[in-house]
Amino acid sequence: MRVEDALRLAAENDLDLVEVAPMARPPVAKLMDYGKFKYEAAQKVRDARRNQSNVTTKEMKLRLKIDDHDYETKKGHVVRFLKAGDKVKITIMFRGREQSRPELGMELLKRLADDVTEFGYVESAPKQDGRNMLMVLGPTKKKTEARAEHAADRDRRMAERREAAEQERQMEAEMRAANSGGHKKKRGPADNMDPDIDL
Repeated sequence: MRVEDALRLAAENDLDLVEVAPMARPPVAKLMDYGKFKYEAAQKVRDARRNQSNVTTKEMKLRLKIDDHDYETKKGHVVRFLKAGDKVKITIMFRGREQSRPELGMELLKRLADDVTEFGYVESAPKQDGRNMLMVLGPTKKKTEARAEHAADRDRRMAERREAAEQERQMEAEMRAANSGGHKKKRGPADNMDPDIDL
């Protein structure tokens, strides 16, 4: 089709003549609403960006001679990171003679991995890296699922708080109504005096 005919057709249908493949022989053109096409392309890009999730890697450092309470605290942090949908890099730092006992580090990492199996899995097995031993845990839930679950939990807690505050207001109103319904004693000047003083 000649260019003039294509332009006339586009003008008749109130569309744009857009060149799709300029390098082809002959060049390929298409009749379309170019503004609408650009808008829909931008919408697709925005939706793709909204649905993508950036998984960050958090790091938790442990020592070989870690106390039980400290271990539980660090484990709690790891669980929190995994629940949020983030990866966790666990590093055990060896000092001095501890470097000659890497099997103790392996046991500690295995214990931690077993403790958090509900929330994550071992993505990369423990390996020695100089003075450190590393292991990476990945979350079982995706970041988007974790965010949605967190938002739903937050909304539920807010609704419970609003309901509790409303019940408290109702109870206060009932108490005020009950107290104001009775006859009040008229206060006189003697009520303000010290009861120990004889008149």
